Amino acid sequence: MIRAAAAFILTVWVVTALAEPRVVPLDELEPTAKQRRATTLITQLLSRHHYKRTSLNDAFSSDLLDRYLKALDPNRSFFLQADVDNFQVHANRLDDMLRRAQVEVAFDIFKRFRSRVDERVAVALNYVDQDWTFDRDETYVFDRSEASWAKSADELDDLWRRRVKNDILTQRLAGRETADIRDTLSKRYKRVARRVQQLNANDVFQLYMSSYGRNIEPHTTYLSPRSSENFRIRMSLSLEGIGAALQTENEYTVVRRIITGGPAELDKRLKVDDRIVGVAQGDETMVDVVAWRLEDVVDLIRGKKGTTVRLEILPKGAAATGKTRVIDIVRDKVKLEEQAAKSEVIELPDSGGRKVGVIDLPTFYMDIDARSRGEEDYRSTTRDVRRLLGELQSQGVDGVVIDLRGNSGGSLVEATELTGLFIDSGPVVKMVYSSGRVQENRDDDAGVAYDGPLAVLVDQFSASASEIFAGAIQDYRRGLIIGEPTFGKGTVQHLVPLDQYAQSGTTGLGHLKITVAKFFRVNGHSTQHRGVIPDIIFPTAVGLESVGERALENALEWSKVEPSSYVPHGPLSGHIENLKMRHEARVNTDPGFSYLVTEAKLAKDSAERKSVSLSESQRQAERDKREKSSLVRENELRVAKGLPVRDPNDESNDVTGLDEVLGDAVLNETARILLDSLTSARGTKTTAVESASNN
Repeated sequence: MIRAAAAFILTVWVVTALAEPRVVPLDELEPTAKQRRATTLITQLLSRHHYKRTSLNDAFSSDLLDRYLKALDPNRSFFLQADVDNFQVHANRLDDMLRRAQVEVAFDIFKRFRSRVDERVAVALNYVDQDWTFDRDETYVFDRSEASWAKSADELDDLWRRRVKNDILTQRLAGRETADIRDTLSKRYKRVARRVQQLNANDVFQLYMSSYGRNIEPHTTYLSPRSSENFRIRMSLSLEGIGAALQTENEYTVVRRIITGGPAELDKRLKVDDRIVGVAQGDETMVDVVAWRLEDVVDLIRGKKGTTVRLEILPKGAAATGKTRVIDIVRDKVKLEEQAAKSEVIELPDSGGRKVGVIDLPTFYMDIDARSRGEEDYRSTTRDVRRLLGELQSQGVDGVVIDLRGNSGGSLVEATELTGLFIDSGPVVKMVYSSGRVQENRDDDAGVAYDGPLAVLVDQFSASASEIFAGAIQDYRRGLIIGEPTFGKGTVQHLVPLDQYAQSGTTGLGHLKITVAKFFRVNGHSTQHRGVIPDIIFPTAVGLESVGERALENALEWSKVEPSSYVPHGPLSGHIENLKMRHEARVNTDPGFSYLVTEAKLAKDSAERKSVSLSESQRQAERDKREKSSLVRENELRVAKGLPVRDPNDESNDVTGLDEVLGDAVLNETARILLDSLTSARGTKTTAVESASNN
């Protein structure tokens, strides 16, 4: 599960050269007058304008204390139960203190945390220099997020003994020598203490105010003046880097999303859920980045266009074995042409000569600058897709698939206008604000660009604007929604500069990112939390509880409002059931799908694991078993496809790559379902009232 305390995601792009921060003296860790002013403004804005009306009361105060402690010590590896008991005196007071703009408690708790970190690092450094054997039958619990707080220093000592032993074993399994291991880990643990010692009053205040915001819901957070500037830079159009969204989880930097059109996406080797454990510039020495702050890892990875960064990767599912690999990526700007919609025509061997047009849509984009300059030919999703639809129809396709896999959203205007290419006219989405104001986005252009058979392919990473488009197509019964339940991001955030609310010209107060509205489909259902549920769900949809809004603590729940007035094409329930049966008959015997489903289940099992063995022979056996099993599955797929098997011992063995062997089984099956629909009866139009009763 993604913990709210670790749900801060950064996109690795722009160049920044930061000097090494200094160790902050304890007497400087006190709230400032500006921070007290910012506290007053944040409290007022959240109480008046947040979509979720939340009362500042004792229950909220108690939850806020828990959330702040989790933000500081998410794995419960530093604080003692006695510390937590001592903090409980404030459990019912934080709400009153916030109203009075008193945040001293947050600083006092942080100072205790800093001292506990120093103590633990001293213990860890002592363990590093000891001689270890790895034949005992014991385990290390690496995920303690739900564990009890340690009751004594001795209990924490044992926890850290196991942690250090696991870190050493992981390095041994990666083939490193003892001296190198000790040097690497000593630097790692010292860095843990140094990073905490370098946090200043602004950092502490941001952490506490962000805990306050996330105690309401996970997308509400506070950005200090420095963080606000970094956010502005990351959102600029001159982005350079590798193109990956990263997140901190249990002291690892984890890849959460690959940005379409960026170097990592074009390179293909970096995968979602990979852990970055080392970073090097060009041919320089690899720097261990385990336990680094996310912002500092980002500073190492991002850089100038044309330069090379090397990443040491612990692949998804390999945490227990410790086997890493190194990839090199040349930094570059995101390429607009790679983000733009593309089309292809596929003709499957068993399709009887019928052709399916596919439009791959990585994001919902619009060249806002060109539009504001009045240029008539500015680039946009809708314009590009309209052109591609015309080209596909001229090639005589029998149906069209809109591929939204991995599409994290973008322009709401484009999501609305794109829907208009497939429906005559009508509402597409409405936003309900905290004030109760309702804004409905409509397509008012009569006529369509394409009225033929349509399918929309989605996955668990299709979010926001993608869900608005897919939801509208589903509600209007205009096409089939196929794939996996979507991300479930159905809220709207505004970035509010606190300076504009300050009196007497006070500046440097930072920004508040606040959730102000919620998206609702035309059938009245929100896209929040549940996402869009496909008409036909693929068996790869496993482990969804760890992805999207449903994985975030405190996420707003699904809800509904009165449906809009709209006229769908017709009910498809019987039609869909027939398609499901034919789909299931195919995928149950399809070797490509079987491989994908097995991999998805193994990834889910790996993500749910909370401990590892500290026996070297057992860990080595686990690694060997995993690698052997992976090779067996891959070669079974190769045999089924009539291709040569891969022999890992034969360095000259030149066989087709796994990605090419798999092909795009998901897209091909989507095309088959769409072609099946051509031979099934289509429903007739119904009224909006009848449609609403069917949902």
